[in-house]
Amino acid sequence: MTGITTHVLNITTGRPLTGLQVDLYDVATEPPTRLNSTRTNADGRTDSPMLAPQSARAGHFELRFHVGDFFKASDGLSDVVPVRFAVMDAAQHFHVPMLCSPWFFSTYRGS
Repeated sequence: MTGITTHVLNITTGRPLTGLQVDLYDVATEPPTRLNSTRTNADGRTDSPMLAPQSARAGHFELRFHVGDFFKASDGLSDVVPVRFAVMDAAQHFHVPMLCSPWFFSTYRGS
């Protein structure tokens, strides 16, 4: 499988975040071009890849996780969490999970 996928978990509860808005941008353009915008499902995943396998390509991308809108915490740390990364080999699958709470976020390259 190729393309770009993600999923989001609440680090405080260990549960998936349902309904979180996630956007994918091509940041090689000026201004950045939004390629996809969707919300996570009950499993914290998107119903389809953020970048479908047939659209897979090398490039510089940014996922934007709208955690502020989701948590609505007056003392929250972040509003929108951007994660920039480069795809050098379009034949590889890029999975970018997000672990977050109103006061914390972390990501890694998943499998």
